[in-house]
Amino acid sequence: MGNWSSIILTVISCYFLVMWMLPEKMAIRGYEFTNVSVFIAIAIGLVVGALMSMITEFYTAMGKRPVNSIIQRSATGHATNIIGGLSVGMESTVVPILVLAAGIMASYFFAGLYGVAIAAAGMMATTAMQLAIDAFGPIADNAGGIAEMSQLPPEVRERTDNLDAVGNTTAATGKGFAIASAALTSLALFAAFVGVAGISAIDIFKAPVLAMLFVGGMIPFIFSSLAIAAVGRAAMDMVNEVRRQFREIPGIMEYKAKPEYEKCVAISTKASIREMILPGAIALLVPILVGFGFKGMFENASSAEMLGGLLAGVTVSGVLMGIFQNNAGGAWDNAKKSFSKTLPVLR
Repeated sequence: MGNWSSIILTVISCYFLVMWMLPEKMAIRGYEFTNVSVFIAIAIGLVVGALMSMITEFYTAMGKRPVNSIIQRSATGHATNIIGGLSVGMESTVVPILVLAAGIMASYFFAGLYGVAIAAAGMMATTAMQLAIDAFGPIADNAGGIAEMSQLPPEVRERTDNLDAVGNTTAATGKGFAIASAALTSLALFAAFVGVAGISAIDIFKAPVLAMLFVGGMIPFIFSSLAIAAVGRAAMDMVNEVRRQFREIPGIMEYKAKPEYEKCVAISTKASIREMILPGAIALLVPILVGFGFKGMFENASSAEMLGGLLAGVTVSGVLMGIFQNNAGGAWDNAKKSFSKTLPVLR
């Protein structure tokens, strides 16, 4: 209700703002359009955001076909569980990308590149509600942890598990919304980049530009690899620390001794900062190296065009990777929570 209400209120308010602030006719980068066309572009952005939320909910919510398929495959072991989750995640990229492509083309038709940018702005107008929806997940998750550690009755934990399952879906929905808005914004940023760099287009027919397109497509993969490996190392340190405390501090499981919580918290906080230095450096330094390192090296392709190819590859690959990981993770998590309840019925 909050999501739909924010979308409807944004549509209403944007109509009056656009009619008041913009002239009846205008032209940007040689593309002529009206203020009504700008409003339609904003509405298109909101429709794309709403559809992304609905699609993400379908692929991650309990009781839906994707999550149930993972549960069924989990009955035969870990390997089929992994195959099922990867399959759902990859399948979940199809409809969102088609929706994004349609949104880009429709908003461009009505108001050119300005329409694409304003469509992204329309999506981001509901950011406050999206943040609230996204935050529900970790709040419900931590509530369940507190209920368990406080030794509350089992039915309390069962209720928080149900809330946590909903929270997994809302968190995935919020991330999907952010991915969609970033994809729309990227095209407007490309237009700004082309204008500032003084180039007419990014021509992938040129070999150096095509090479950078492939390099850019690789970056989200190595970034994800480093992030996943960092989580694995932090998890190993955490498990070893917990095992050490079980060995050296008797009575923890019987609630007779207090664990050293601060050491586990320190492992997470230090790892979250230390392990992200390299992935962050890749994202920051690679565009600088390409933009300045290949300057004047090729006669048929400028460094600006090569950098544009790199950024295009990063954008396309990153959007696909983001949707895949977001939906696969949410579907896996909710399959885990509903496994014991639904498996007898599915069998």
